[in-house]
Amino acid sequence: MRIGELAARGGVTAKTIRFWESAGLLSDPARTPSGYRDYDAPVVDRLRFIRHSQTAGLTLDEIRQVLAITDSGEPPCGHVAELIHQHLADVNQRIRELTETRLLLGDLAERAANQDPDDCNGYCAILQPPDSRKESNSAGTHP
Repeated sequence: MRIGELAARGGVTAKTIRFWESAGLLSDPARTPSGYRDYDAPVVDRLRFIRHSQTAGLTLDEIRQVLAITDSGEPPCGHVAELIHQHLADVNQRIRELTETRLLLGDLAERAANQDPDDCNGYCAILQPPDSRKESNSAGTHP
């Protein structure tokens, strides 16, 4: 099948297919006598696998590793499980960091709502750490 049909069946663009070929995720296809790419039907499943793997957060390098294991005839599920656990740990860490940021921004928004712009000297009092604000206010100066 030609690249346009493969793209439609695989749910990606022809440009994506060419990129994945250059990135080593897809083998170079056979060519028709007129030079057009000619793909076998199993490539559709490979495209869908790559796309779904990206959706799960795997990088192209990680996907390439999984495909290389598969292409060697070995089962890739152990490797994939490790990748999934690492990505899950990374996402959980980012969620913790974002939760902390959300709490800080909530505190800052409350502080901003109560801040009289006329009382703002030096660095913005809204962004001053709480301990610095007390020290600065008691000393009568702003850093």
